[in-house]
Amino acid sequence: MPRGSFEEVVLPHLDAAYNYARWLTKSDADADDVVQDAYVRAYRFFSSLRDENARAWLLTIVRNTWYSRFPKRVSSEPTQVFDEMTDDRPDDGLDPEALLIQQQVVEKVRRAVEELPVDYREVIVLRELEGMSYKEIAAVAGIPIGTVMSRLARARERLLPILEPAAASTGVSRELS
Repeated sequence: MPRGSFEEVVLPHLDAAYNYARWLTKSDADADDVVQDAYVRAYRFFSSLRDENARAWLLTIVRNTWYSRFPKRVSSEPTQVFDEMTDDRPDDGLDPEALLIQQQVVEKVRRAVEELPVDYREVIVLRELEGMSYKEIAAVAGIPIGTVMSRLARARERLLPILEPAAASTGVSRELS
């Protein structure tokens, strides 16, 4: 039985659950539905949370909910594109040209990640955006750690040719490798 209430243990991970669902579904509306269903399931099965890693437990439920809602999802389906990376607030630290270059790079990265097959996209999102360990990713995705490492390597291989020209032109370091 977990220590603390559902609100104390699980609700703090709502942003991570929603972010993960948006990357999986590529749709704000579908992500809302998946997260809502996942939280209902998490609430129902809260007593089954055995370890202290509520975030990994919840993201596993989000993943399973997504797969149960969209079992035969094909990457060629038309999808509603979300733009999580766009931030309309002005950045006082960058001049207009640098801001434009930064926005172009962010958009390029977002499109590149969205083009990855879902198996690669989910491990990249969990590792690079959510900062999860290989062990946590393996638990969420229900795959061996070696498979996590393999998928991350393949995802990075696919991303580097797309992102290296942008990194060279902006002086950004190779953080994905």
